[in-house]
Parts: sequence; structure tokens; C-alpha cells
Amino acid sequence: MTDTPTLNLRIALAQMNQRVGDLAGNAAAILSVRARAATAGADLVLTPEMQLTGYPVEDLVLKPEFVRRTIEASERLVDATADGGPALLFGTLHESDGAVYNAMVLAEAGAVVGRVLKHELPNYGTFDEKRIFAAGPLPAPIVWRGVSLGVPICEDMWLEPVCAALAKAGADLLLVPNGSPYELDKDDVRLRLARARVTQTGLPLAYVNRVGGQDEIAFDGSSFVLNDDGQTVVQMPDWDEALLVTDWSKGANGWRCETNSVAPLDPYPQDIYHAMMTGLRDYVGENGFPGVILGMSGGIDSALSAAVAVDALGPDKVWCVMMPSKFTSQESLDDAQQAADLLGVRHDIIPIVPGVDALGAMLPEITGLAAENIQARLRMVTLMALSNTHGHMLLTTGNKSEMSVGYATLYGDMAGGYSVLKDAYKTTVFALSRWRNAHKPGDALGLAGPVMPQRIIDKPPSAELRHDQKDEDNLPPYALLDRILDALIEKEQSVAQAARTTGADEALVSDIERKLLRAEYKRRQAPPGVKIGARNFGRDRRYPITNAFHTGKS
Repeated sequence: MTDTPTLNLRIALAQMNQRVGDLAGNAAAILSVRARAATAGADLVLTPEMQLTGYPVEDLVLKPEFVRRTIEASERLVDATADGGPALLFGTLHESDGAVYNAMVLAEAGAVVGRVLKHELPNYGTFDEKRIFAAGPLPAPIVWRGVSLGVPICEDMWLEPVCAALAKAGADLLLVPNGSPYELDKDDVRLRLARARVTQTGLPLAYVNRVGGQDEIAFDGSSFVLNDDGQTVVQMPDWDEALLVTDWSKGANGWRCETNSVAPLDPYPQDIYHAMMTGLRDYVGENGFPGVILGMSGGIDSALSAAVAVDALGPDKVWCVMMPSKFTSQESLDDAQQAADLLGVRHDIIPIVPGVDALGAMLPEITGLAAENIQARLRMVTLMALSNTHGHMLLTTGNKSEMSVGYATLYGDMAGGYSVLKDAYKTTVFALSRWRNAHKPGDALGLAGPVMPQRIIDKPPSAELRHDQKDEDNLPPYALLDRILDALIEKEQSVAQAARTTGADEALVSDIERKLLRAEYKRRQAPPGVKIGARNFGRDRRYPITNAFHTGKS
């Protein structure tokens, strides 16, 4: 270790997966990446935010034993740098005077060279950091090998003060570790904000993000480097773990990255499909399920859910079950079988007619909607019995449009362990199905070619719980419904505003808003699922269940 100024640096950007709470596993992965970086001649390795603990840690931080063990693991990582290899800048926790901080530690030669505490704590959407962390002071640069490293941690870059303070204190470059979840158009937002910080400070910036799934969040990576002119000289891939050693030099105008490596990023809707694959793959794998089971109805939601599952897990880990009632058409039976054949998965047919008849004898007064819901709940009982017997997690198949307006059966088709379509509106489901029938992601474990017959995409959606039923018997066309829901949910517009935005009749929008608010109790009991947009049902949108307020006319 030396403070003699250097004119050249090799900085390894480590875009990594994680497992929350797996301190030993995460530490081993960090050291493995560092060893690879050492072989490539790196001087410094930069990991994502809180890479040692995993992220987000949520209320694990409130458990003193977790904090204690994290600090011990951090000390072991620091000790491991005594081998003479590259310096390591890693994300972890720090405790001082009873307060716990989100921190980055720079270690070299078995010692702590510097430490940065996160200043800006996000407290919106999926983030809840003000509950669990103390805010650090405005940070100073870490002086290492004569270079002043500015280390704004994630949100510290999204807002102006931290980067401005670092530049004023003499930072030479900005290294930004992140735990930034995927959502639609997030790449553009990150790049715009990073360029704003580069323009503001006149400093080059390296942005390192993680990949992988954590409960409802999918991390897409997409790490990048901007030089002081705002030009993107490095763009790492999305969704894949990657280690890139970048070369930096100091000239008359300061530091710049000499490496030029730009990978393409997923366009829409491939990015959504990859988020679904990533979220499901890590949820199933890290929770120890042998695979998934789902009801294959012959409709588009279950067909797409099955396709995502096959691409994420492989056809041998996906089990589809068709459970026909007396209202199930031969067309649906054929479509479900053909979709299963295209995917190469196990497909069983278990009629629920005997169970419906038995409940009809038990409860002869049950008619109408209650009788329809019995069918959905018998399907759930069937699938859960198979799940309990064989260990496969039940994958639910409902979409965001249905869940918005309560067009789903509580303890029926809503039941299960995870939902890849939870944040996908019906129109998005159609777009994804068309895309996947024409394209196969390079890392998908499924077969090439179509994943469902075209008829599944073309036919009118139906729950088939009564004779000749269609979704549009109870709902407006999905193209219109989804525009209304986008206005009410994603944009938080009033009924009057949403009617003007969408061109829909105000009475219709008011009715949709009432359905949306009434269904809150159902959504609170729904399984987790992959976050796609800015306002997923769950931590992004926390409405009261008991709620008398609405914006439509009484």
C-alpha cells in the first residue's frame, strides 16, 4: 500500500448475484471474483452495494446478531486482502455507537484503507432504509495510492449533494456501488442521472449494479462507465454476472477510462421477460424448491407463465396440470396440451367434475358466482395437494389487470407461492406472448420456437367458469381497461383526470376505481411476484384495506 500518486489504474467492476443473509456464501463469491480480477492484473475490485449481506436486507438489520456476524465477516474479508492481491471495495454494514449504517469498505494489505457511510437513504417504493439505517455524514473522498476516490452509494448519486461535496473535496473519479432494481425504462433514468452528476462535477463515473432475484425484485445489472465528457465507454450486459477489468489513466484533464466495451441491453418487451425469468429462477432455487407446478387452462396467462418457468428453470422442473370442469371447451383442452407439448413439460389432466358434484350435493343452495368460485378453489386444492406431495411450488398465473379489479378468486386461482405475471397488465401479457413465440432469450433453458399455439393468443380471454363466459362480459376491453388502470395506479390520477387521459367515459372510470379499491383486501393475500413497473402491488403501493375515499362521483 502506498500514497505515491499513480498515473494508471486497473479497476475491476464486479456485477454479481447475491443471497440475502448468506454471509459465508456472499463472502466466498467476493473472494472468488477478487482472485479472478487479480489474475487479470486489477489494482482494485468494486462490488455492488451491500454485497456481503445481500440487498435489501430489510429488518434483518434490526437483529443485533445479524449485525455482529456481518461485521465479523467484513473483518475476515479485510484480512483476506493481506495476500498482496488487489484492493477490495465492498458493500457491508457498519455499526457505531448503536447506530447501523449502509457502508462501503476499502481494504488492502489486510487493513481498512477507508470507509464510506451512505448519506441519502431512500424511503419510497420498495425502499425503506430510513427505518433500519442511520444516515452517514456527507462523505469525503478515500485517498488511496494518491488517488482521491469518491464513493457515492446508490441513492447518493441520484441526488446532487453527495457528488457535489465529493467534487468540492477533491475527488478524482466517482465509483458508484448500487443495488438498483429493474423496472421499466430504468436504464434511461440511471444514465440520465449519472450524466447529470458527471456534468455537475466534471468527473468520470463508474456505476456498478448487481444482478439476480430477491423476493419480488429483479436486479438487471447494466453497469456502465461514463468519462468526464458524459460519453458511455463501458456498458456491461444486463441480467448476467460479469467481471470487467477497466483501464484508467490520468492526463492533463484528470482521470479517464481507456476501456471501450459496450454490450447491447434488452429492448422492450425482452427486458420484462428477462426480469420474470430472473425473479422466478432465484426465488425457486434459493428457497430450495425442486420445481414448480401450475394449472394449465388453455388460456394465455397460464401458457405464458409456463413458458417463463421453462425458460428460467428447464422443462424438467415444470409440471402443468389441466383441470377441466363441465364448462371447459375442447378447444381449451387441445390448446393446453399443445402448449405443454411445445414446452416439453409434463402435462396431466385431472377433471374437477367429481369434486364439483360432491360439493353441489353438500351445498345445494350454492349458485351463481359462489358456484363459479368453487371450481377455482377445487383447482387450488388439487394443485396444493400435488405440491405438498411432491414438493413443487405452486405458481399462480393471474395478471395485474385481473388483480386490479378483483377479477380473481381468493383461495382459488390467487393461491400459490409466486407469480411472474403479478405486475404485468393483460396487454403486456399479449405483447410478451407474441415476442416469446418469435424469439428465445439466449440464456433460456426452454426450446427454440413457439411456446404456445397462436390460437391461445388470438381467442377472447375466458375464465370458463360458466357456459360461454368471456372476460369482457364483466370488464371493458383490456386495451381500454389497462389504459384506465395505468392512469389510476401508475400515475395516481383522479377519476376525472383518468377519463380525460384515456378518453374513457367518466362513469366507467369511476366504476373501475371502485373495483380497484374494493379489491385491496384480496391483493394483501396474494403471493409475491416480479416487480416490473414503478407501482407494483405491495411495497410500491400501500393503500388501506378499509378506505372510504374515492375520487369518482358518489
